Amino acid sequence: QVQLVESGGGLVQAGGTLRLSCAASGRIVSSLNMGWFRQAPGKERTFVAAFAWRGGTINYADSVKGRFTISRDNAKNTVYLQMNSLKPEDTAVYYCVAGGWGTLEDQFDYWGQGTQVTVSS
Repeated sequence: QVQLVESGGGLVQAGGTLRLSCAASGRIVSSLNMGWFRQAPGKERTFVAAFAWRGGTINYADSVKGRFTISRDNAKNTVYLQMNSLKPEDTAVYYCVAGGWGTLEDQFDYWGQGTQVTVSS
């Protein structure tokens, strides 16, 4: 089993930055692909970014390319999401995910509880 705990969410003005962290525990998390999804109010969860443990492949949603950067520190069992140039439409609950690979919810095995990001205009 894998436990994921997100932190770093909050309220920021448009154009601002936030860095989300996701601390993983349990099985050998350094061997897991990890990533982020988000769910805006009244909308479905959507893929944001993912980082493969083997080869370091990184995948981003088109809506965040050039603004968000995903990274991981295997020694700390932590994955990060650096979010720059934030827009009001980035407002959502952000979920850390692990295991699997892809851009769909059911392609990841483990989910955190989520952290709220609110971007004011």
